[in-house]
Amino acid sequence: MKKTLIMLLAFTALFSCKDNEKQEQLEQEEERTIAPVSNDALESAVIYEANIRQYSPEGTFDAFTEDIPQLKELGVKVIWLMPIYPISMKNRKATGDLSVEDIEDPEERKKYLGSYYAISDYTDINPEFGDFEDFENLVETAHENGMYVILDWVANHTGWDHKWIEEKPEFYHKNEEGQVTDPINPATGESWGWTDVAHLNFENEELHEAMGEEMKFWVEKYDVDGFRADVAGEVPTEFWESIVPQLKEIKPVFMLAESEDKDLFENAFDMGYNWEGHHIMNEMAQGKKTAKDWDAYMQKIDTTYQEDDYLMSFITNHDENSWNGTVKERMGDASETMLALTYTLPGMPLIYSGQEYDMDKRLLFFEKDTIPKEKGKVWPLLEKLGKLKNENKALHGAKEAASYENIETSEEEKILAFKREKDGAELIYIGNMSDESTSFSIKIEGDFEDYLSGETIEISEDKNMNLDPWQYFILINK
Repeated sequence: MKKTLIMLLAFTALFSCKDNEKQEQLEQEEERTIAPVSNDALESAVIYEANIRQYSPEGTFDAFTEDIPQLKELGVKVIWLMPIYPISMKNRKATGDLSVEDIEDPEERKKYLGSYYAISDYTDINPEFGDFEDFENLVETAHENGMYVILDWVANHTGWDHKWIEEKPEFYHKNEEGQVTDPINPATGESWGWTDVAHLNFENEELHEAMGEEMKFWVEKYDVDGFRADVAGEVPTEFWESIVPQLKEIKPVFMLAESEDKDLFENAFDMGYNWEGHHIMNEMAQGKKTAKDWDAYMQKIDTTYQEDDYLMSFITNHDENSWNGTVKERMGDASETMLALTYTLPGMPLIYSGQEYDMDKRLLFFEKDTIPKEKGKVWPLLEKLGKLKNENKALHGAKEAASYENIETSEEEKILAFKREKDGAELIYIGNMSDESTSFSIKIEGDFEDYLSGETIEISEDKNMNLDPWQYFILINK
């Protein structure tokens, strides 16, 4: 009898625990102010790269959080936070090949805050930005405004202060003398020059598990919606294919790879970087490549990627801005033409902190800097482009993207023209990719509305069009 009573109590406790777990899950779902990540939401998304340090004079989570409702005006649906973790002091970069240790003046040393990508602890907050409560408020505010938050994840290397250096030295690559090394370029066998970080070795299976637990921490405890993976192709694909399903068991997540490696998209990542397309845009703007080169590129990726792979298009990001130049430096008078192009291509367009405010300076990378905060020409343009991206199915760009079809013109070298179409929605982009006024014929016919001006454009195959240098149209059906 006593034994039977104990069993009944055990069963009662078991079902009570399950009921409690179910109730907690229901309460969490009710508390959520945004639907879980889905392909439907990503089809029409704009992504914003938030450089918290440089976003405001304060350089804090709170200062950025105040502006999240404004980002909604730009059609932003995904916020990518650059690394938010504590930065290592040992071997901290100052400038060029110098580290902080090379600088004798203690006051001069203080201004060097180091690289976000030299992480000393994956599960802590950089005190420069605030604390966990501030971070939670940022995520909640984003969700309340219909935006997902993804974290920049740096799996390839840690800072030299990370506890694994002492506690788990087997997690790292070592040289012949048994010393931990900074990352080595596999193509040349030489250092990349990233001397402020130590190179992790994913041949160690225990590292896979440890790194995975660090990622799960942010999804389970702070409700983040995914990750942007730094130099994703330098980390074995097997790791990503192992951890992503585990993350998705917790909740749906969005995964962005800083890579164009095709194997990453098979079972791990949703989206990659359109690096090659970006470089072609720069070269078109500089007169080194033509619209015909762009057409060839689009044909190439159509045959080399899987049908549901997609890429992030951009005219700037933190790497491009700090190291290769501002949008104006690289693209000059073609800047707006290329910006509009990133919104009309298949995939997802990126806005980098400051771009929306016509930023024309290179942000310091290792020191405190601040983006401008005055709205000029770019903000209203991004508002219009964001609205179009959010609402027009012809610009769907994720796994069920609208079609992309090149349109023939009589000036293939100078004029880029293509049509996007889905579920009856159609959109046409026509741009002069040269610094010369160009007259041309085009193989389309009809009356169209120029989306940005609202004017009617009449086009017929037997009548030439004329475009000024870098002039473009985004045409929608009247």
